[in-house]
Parts: sequence; structure tokens; C-alpha cells
Amino acid sequence: MAKYLDPKADLTFKRIFGEHPHLVMSLLNALLPLPKGQEIKDIEYMSPERVPRTSIGKNSIVDVFCKTKDGRQFIVEMQMYWSTNFKDRVLFNSAKVYVDQLEHAEDFTDLRPVYSLNLVNENFEKDIPEFIHYYRMVHEKYTEKVIDGFHLVFVELKKFQPQSIAERKMAVLWLRFLTEINKNTEEVPQELLENDEIREAIELVQESAYTREQLMGYDLFWDAVRVDREKATEAERRYKAGLKEGIEETARRMKSKGYAVEDIAEITGMTAEEIEGL
Repeated sequence: MAKYLDPKADLTFKRIFGEHPHLVMSLLNALLPLPKGQEIKDIEYMSPERVPRTSIGKNSIVDVFCKTKDGRQFIVEMQMYWSTNFKDRVLFNSAKVYVDQLEHAEDFTDLRPVYSLNLVNENFEKDIPEFIHYYRMVHEKYTEKVIDGFHLVFVELKKFQPQSIAERKMAVLWLRFLTEINKNTEEVPQELLENDEIREAIELVQESAYTREQLMGYDLFWDAVRVDREKATEAERRYKAGLKEGIEETARRMKSKGYAVEDIAEITGMTAEEIEGL
């Protein structure tokens, strides 16, 4: 019986999508909101070093950077856990890639859009039922008016339900591959094997396709993910603790100056009971 590795890990993700142009092209066409007639038909890889990293979480981000002959650029990231600054980092990276085009473009009219596809292994929009989130620059009132520079797509893998996008067959197949294939897989669903591209991707994550050294690196990746998550959790805990202390100090000062409890509550967001207890 074949054993499988998780395709979301650095080793496997980069082998599938960083070494096989037709597979990353299939993934992008399936998940990006590309207008009809603008599907990706060719792609070449670029150095991912052009995309900056932050210190926290750098070990648990897997990325692939590529472009088409017409100049459109694509950043594909596999983010193992959500952090509060992730959207900001995605925007920064996309802007960096966009601006770097000026090194080769003669004027601004030569600039081509940047697409950032971000696969996130956690839920982060808990108050929104959808799991695919598409951000772009649009007119506040006339949404058909668009500045075509940045297209940012975030996918919450753990919220994915096949029936929610059943009409998008390849999107369903790729997302099922990313969420269902792992070390616990004993039998691959037949519907995944029936598609040539998905079947090839499944073959690329068979444990037998990797050396002992590579498998050790695979295990180290997951160790790094756990460490990064702990660091991020601790950093967020400290931030929230500091924010809470700052709010309480503000409320305490307002109270000492004779502000009404209801006014303090409105400004700080604290309850009357919390203010009375200061």
C-alpha cells in the first residue's frame, strides 16, 4: 500500500508546483478569478527570493513565483497558519513585485498586474461563510471601475466544502487534493485519480518518491511550523495583553478626572462593571 506525504509541506508543494509548470498553471487557472479568454496558457518560474519574508513565520510559508509571456506575475503561497499581519505582508510582497517591473519597463503603461494566490491552512474570516476571498482595487461606488494592478486571493482550506463550488470542477479537485491527501490517506478517492493532472500530483507526493534525507527535511519542516505557530501565538498574546493594559490605563485616568462611566465605556469599549472595578 502506497504511503503519501502532505502536499502542503515545503518539500512536496515545491516539487508539485515549483517544478511542473503545467500543474501550477492548472492550479492558478482553477482558483484565480481570471476573465474568460485570459486563462494562463504558458508560464515560467522566477526566483522566489524577490518576494521578501518576515522573521516570524518565515519557516512555515511555502511560495512559488512565476510569470506568463504577456508579463502577468503570480505569487503562490502556502501559509501553514494565520497571523494578524498576513494580509499586510501579502500586499507588501505584491507591491514589491509590481514595482520591480520598473527595472525592465520603459514607462508605467508597461506594468502588468500581479496575482497573489494564498492558500491558508487555517480559518481566519470566522464571520464569513465563504472560504475564497478576492481583493482588488475598485471604485467605492462604481465597482465596475477597476485599477488593474493587484489581485489578491485568499483560500481558507479548512472551510472548504466541495458542494459550495461544485460547478468549478478543477477547483474542487485541487482543493480536495490539498485537504484530503496526507500521511493518513489509505486509499485515494477514485474521482481524484480519474483526472490526469491530479493523478500526477498524487504520484509526486508518494513517500517512496523521496530520499531518506528529503524525508528528514520534511519532518523538520513540520517541526518549524510548530515553532513558528508558538512564536506567533506568544507575540499575539503579548500584543493583546499590552493593548488591554493601555485601555485600562486610559480608563483609569478618565475615571480619576471625573468622566462619566458611560462616556468611558463608549470610548474604551469596557463594560461599566470593569470600569467600576478599576
